[in-house]
Amino acid sequence: MSTPLHISISEKLRHQIQVGEYAAGDRLPSEHQLMETFGVSRITARQAVANLVSQGLAIAYRGKGVFVTPQKKVTYSLSSPLVFLEQDMTRQGVVFSFENLEFEPILAPTEVAAILEIPTQSQVYRQKKLFRMDGAAGAVDVSYLVADLGQRFASLLEQQMTFPTLAQHGIPIDRLDGVVECTHADYDLSGYLEVPLGHALMVYRYTAYSRHQQPVLHGATISRADRFCYSLSTQAQPE
Repeated sequence: MSTPLHISISEKLRHQIQVGEYAAGDRLPSEHQLMETFGVSRITARQAVANLVSQGLAIAYRGKGVFVTPQKKVTYSLSSPLVFLEQDMTRQGVVFSFENLEFEPILAPTEVAAILEIPTQSQVYRQKKLFRMDGAAGAVDVSYLVADLGQRFASLLEQQMTFPTLAQHGIPIDRLDGVVECTHADYDLSGYLEVPLGHALMVYRYTAYSRHQQPVLHGATISRADRFCYSLSTQAQPE
């Protein structure tokens, strides 16, 4: 069975990306150029481009073209989850930064109130941050912090990451529970993470506990799988 033309074209382009003929940020051939180069229809050329986009190798901007996405992927270790994210990125030689998108007091959603073990209709502080790795958007973090800590550290948390800020002020995180699952990009996430609407994303949902096993923070880090991943190392217990 012969390989479909659109697959042959996208595989050739994928190889060119992998060997560096097209670097991150480079514009790929347009549909018209692909039609002329390979003697195919517009539908075939369009599907070839769509193949690259669906693999996370390229991103299409309406009216501008299709561009190669950065291929460097950073890893966050879940084996030592209390290692601060910035430290883990620095260890990998990655320049980490974040943009504070939102920080405001709200009434806790019912699910969040239950997880934080606070009464329903209690106030919490919701923060939304955009994480960048080497300048590229990699993840959006949405967290809910108990009200007394949100009020106390509001000005700092708009400029600094949460866990280091709490630790510096005598509130270390003693335990972190987490789960990794999948989701799809909604309108806001597609804009922040520069992916198509409905694009598959990873979610790391976590709950942080301070001393005496008191939950103080619940959140979710929603990330692009082509730019962010998680590692885990386990060791058998001695018999």
